[in-house]
Amino acid sequence: MRMKLVRFRWAQLPILWRLTLWSSLLLCCLFIAYTVVQYIVINQWMMSQEEKAIRKNMDEIIGYFQEKNAAGTEQIQAGSSFLRKIIQTNQLIRVLDGDGTIVVSLSNKLPEDWVVPFPVKQPQLTSIWHVENHLLIMRQPLSTQGFSGSVEIANNLEHFDMLNNMILLVMVAGGFGAVLLSGIGGMLIARQLLKPVQSVTETMRRIKQKGIHERVASPNNHDEISMLAKLFNDMMDQVETSFQKQKQFVEDASHELRTPIAIIEGHLSLLDRWGKNDPALVDESLTASLQELQRLKGIVRELLELTRADSQHQAGQTEQVKLAKKVLHTVKNVSVLHPQFTFHSDLHALSGAVIRIAPQHLEQILLILLDNAVKYSRDRREIRITGALRDRMVCLDIADYGIGIPEADLPYVFDRFYRVDKARSRERGGTGLGLAICKKLVERYGGEIGLTSKENAGTRVTLRFPAEPSP
Repeated sequence: MRMKLVRFRWAQLPILWRLTLWSSLLLCCLFIAYTVVQYIVINQWMMSQEEKAIRKNMDEIIGYFQEKNAAGTEQIQAGSSFLRKIIQTNQLIRVLDGDGTIVVSLSNKLPEDWVVPFPVKQPQLTSIWHVENHLLIMRQPLSTQGFSGSVEIANNLEHFDMLNNMILLVMVAGGFGAVLLSGIGGMLIARQLLKPVQSVTETMRRIKQKGIHERVASPNNHDEISMLAKLFNDMMDQVETSFQKQKQFVEDASHELRTPIAIIEGHLSLLDRWGKNDPALVDESLTASLQELQRLKGIVRELLELTRADSQHQAGQTEQVKLAKKVLHTVKNVSVLHPQFTFHSDLHALSGAVIRIAPQHLEQILLILLDNAVKYSRDRREIRITGALRDRMVCLDIADYGIGIPEADLPYVFDRFYRVDKARSRERGGTGLGLAICKKLVERYGGEIGLTSKENAGTRVTLRFPAEPSP
């Protein structure tokens, strides 16, 4: 239970503090490891220097007595003058006979009772503690023509220990200082790194309070945080655009639905008040109401089609379709409905062209475009359909010679419910959804749709689909 509480509290810490603590802990562990290794290396090196120094002294003493070839105790004692010359501060030098009896003993600030005499047959180097004093003792046999014994040298490592403690103190103090500085530095670095994230958080808070038009100020650093800020701004742009389109869609849809409903309501009110016994008025109101109901059905049907076109899960069963054949079949069906129009088809360039699409969607696209061409034609009742292959794309043009579209309206013709002339469009039965449905369906299959027009001269719609290999 306690472990869970600790984990929960740790999870509640801000990222800034977690980054600071983790970085400080990591640096602390690294510094401790580095300090321990450094201390051991320095300690071993200093001890090896002390051992080299005491071995050098031992070699000088052994060499001196062997060179003099001391024959007895008296000659060993006569060498004490040499020992006085080489003895160092905090050092003890002894010469023992074979029984361990002290023959010569010289001490320089090192009490003799700290070291117990001990004769040896082999060289021996030991480190001992006398209370709080650290001693390094070396013993080595001494053998001449007339003497057999051993030499003892003891060094008090007081200065060695003081230097060692000073190094350790400096390392520990430096370690605490380094950890403190690393904590401060880690906090500053973490704060700097998290500044863009905090900016995103602050922007989200402003979006919640003021609306979705707020954006994150993202410097162009090409790092992960800048990419996050840029992605957030792009996402908010899409969300804002989506909200605007949704708002526009609701406004346009309510406007389109309100008009026929108001007309039907007006006719019904008229009948209810004065037209119950007037057959002419009843006939006129019923006819008008039925027409408006047909318009309502058309709007609802096209709204459903647009919803299906927006949905990625309603793609339909795609297959390879011979475009020229499908176009000619659709044009023939439309020409039966509009015998007063002439349809010119030039699709020789598409005789072997194949695209991948759901056949019903291709037919729906063609019917919408041909129906628009028919609706907005004038005296010259001709529709021209031509095809071409360009850059591995199948191109299909549908052109009319009708009323055309003003240049200022061209950027908006694919928007939902947008109509260039709403009065004339309503007379022709348009809802402003046909081109929006076409655009959605064409883009679903990797195609493109474009429109060029000149007012009072006609309109040309161009479809482009990726060409498929012939079956």
